[in-house]
Amino acid sequence: MPTTPARTTLGSAGPTTSALGLGCMGMSDLYGPADEAESIATVHAALDAGITLLDTGDFYGMGHNELLIHDALRGRNRENVQISVKFGAQRGPDRTWLGYDASPAATKTALAYTLRRLRTDHIDVYRPARLDPNVPIEETVGAIADLVQAGYVRHIGLSEVGADTLRRAAAVHPISDLQIEYSLISRGLEAEILPTARELGIGITAYGVLSRGLLSGHWSNDREIAATDFRGHSPRFQGDNLAHNLSLVEALRKTAEAKGASVAQVAIAWVASRGEDIVPLVGARRRDRLAEALGALDVTLTPADLAAIEAAVPAGSAAGDRYAAAQMAHLDSETSDR
Repeated sequence: MPTTPARTTLGSAGPTTSALGLGCMGMSDLYGPADEAESIATVHAALDAGITLLDTGDFYGMGHNELLIHDALRGRNRENVQISVKFGAQRGPDRTWLGYDASPAATKTALAYTLRRLRTDHIDVYRPARLDPNVPIEETVGAIADLVQAGYVRHIGLSEVGADTLRRAAAVHPISDLQIEYSLISRGLEAEILPTARELGIGITAYGVLSRGLLSGHWSNDREIAATDFRGHSPRFQGDNLAHNLSLVEALRKTAEAKGASVAQVAIAWVASRGEDIVPLVGARRRDRLAEALGALDVTLTPADLAAIEAAVPAGSAAGDRYAAAQMAHLDSETSDR
């Protein structure tokens, strides 16, 4: 049996939760077709294994993901689960992306619909999915603070923002955690964002720890990508970029095999090793992938292991940006700290 995840606190102001979380996006959207029954079974398996942090967004499947989580939690003790919800991304009925709205009115409206879909009276961590370029972060955080005061939200988080935005937000209300991509091939937060978060007592919930499957050890150069899978447009999954990035995975595989672990387990363990204030989110949508991810809890990386991993996948060695250019332009975490 894999080790049960340890308990931790998201930053100095956040909730107590499991030190490994489950990212639920792929159960509803963006990674191609998913099996709803298997998705619910995977959530059940995660809860039974001791994972209590479930991450979602109100725009994942245009509300489908929240409805799915509600179904998965039926009959479970709500107080034993921490639900983290992102909001603000606007989508049309054809699934197109229409921009962001994190204005105070939109923030409170989005929360009302989220509570209804999840059939709960509170959200544990509520966060804008991106910085709205038309709304000062102080206004967005202030609106969520009103919801905290009213009891509808317990903690405020942020997602993909830079160091300056972190400081401005924390001046309005305590911030529990910053959700941001962090993996062996996505290490941009290490220069300024991570030190600032630590200075302010803000935790990190790290998504994309397997770079959307690229670091899973299961991806191949000839894999068919569904039309609804956004990886078909991701620079790291294209042509020569993909070939180069898969060569990094093969180098990492040698280190993993020497540890008696899988590539995915070593990649997750590496993120977890970066600090007790970092909680990896694993995006498993099947029970077998979840079981593999849980095995990372049994992987202890020695200084020699860490050196070998760094040699296999040096910082900055990935080919291609983590999002397409249009999406990169919306990342305050990428644009504000340059």
